[in-house]
Amino acid sequence: MNALEQVKSLGMISKVEAIAYLFRREFPECIADLKPWIQTEETEKFCDPNSIDLAFYFADGNYACQCQSILMQVRIERHCDRYQREYRVVGIKLSGYAAYQEQWQFSTTGYCEFVGMSEPILAAQTKLKNICRQILNLFNAEE
Repeated sequence: MNALEQVKSLGMISKVEAIAYLFRREFPECIADLKPWIQTEETEKFCDPNSIDLAFYFADGNYACQCQSILMQVRIERHCDRYQREYRVVGIKLSGYAAYQEQWQFSTTGYCEFVGMSEPILAAQTKLKNICRQILNLFNAEE
C-alpha cells in the first residue's frame, strides 16, 4: 500500500519521513516517491494494508545500485489496544528496476542476500542493508 495512504497518525508520518531521510542520506541524488502505485483496478487487487511502499528514483540511474529505481516494501504488523496503535516491522523487501525490468531483489527475511541478474556493487549493498537495519530499529526499538 502506498506509504502516503498508510499515514494516519503523527507517529507514522514521522517514521515514513525518517525512512525517506535514511535513504536519501545514503543516496542524495535519489527522488523519494511516497505513492509509487497508481490507483487502478489492477493495482487494487494487490493492495496490501500491511505494507508501506515507497519508491526511490535515480534520474540518470545509479551505477552502484545497478538500477534506475528501487521499490521498498516495509511489511508491518499492527498491535492495537484501547490507548495506542503500534506498528512493528516484520521484514523489508527491496527491488531494483531498470527499464521496467527487475534487476535484483533483497529481503531482510531469509538469507538477507541480493539475488538477480544485475546485483548492486558491494558498497551499495552495504548501504542498502544499513538502511534496512536502521528502519527495523526505528520501528522495533520499543521492544
